[in-house]
Amino acid sequence: MKNKTLAEKCLVQEVIFEGKIIRVQKDTVLLPNGQEATREVVHHPGAVAVVALKEDKLMMVRQYRYALGKETLEIPAGKIDPGEEPRTCATRELREETGYQGDLKFLGAFNTSPGFADEVIYLYYATNLVWSPLKPDEDEFLLVSPIPWDDAVEMAHKGDLQDAKTALGILLVDRKKLLT
Repeated sequence: MKNKTLAEKCLVQEVIFEGKIIRVQKDTVLLPNGQEATREVVHHPGAVAVVALKEDKLMMVRQYRYALGKETLEIPAGKIDPGEEPRTCATRELREETGYQGDLKFLGAFNTSPGFADEVIYLYYATNLVWSPLKPDEDEFLLVSPIPWDDAVEMAHKGDLQDAKTALGILLVDRKKLLT
């Protein structure tokens, strides 16, 4: 290798798709060994997800995911609006999707698919839930599905949850509950 770095330098950027939620870019990059390569990158504004507990039940939502062609069971989550802080988004999404709001504790953030996307999801833990509903988005149809906490943890450990943010959120909260 000519460089001692693993960084790739962008030589040319081309936006190949601009949608309502994502932008797809095709970049030509210079590799550390001096060769050129193509990188396709999905740009996403970021999202939040909330592990919300009420009376030892995890507030989950069941919704149809078109990309998968089936219903999934997930923790409440949603896209961050332009200029919106993640914590504010978490409060809004929890209220829109479950009707509750609560005390939020930041659990951490992670990249969903770093091989081709820049999406970051900010995870929160909500307790002391109180009823405070907001109207859901017009194109969002879901059913609130409270699940006993121990069942949710078992589902995460067994790999029964299709959604990575949901499994990670449950496992992080379960770990923290064991440590406190």
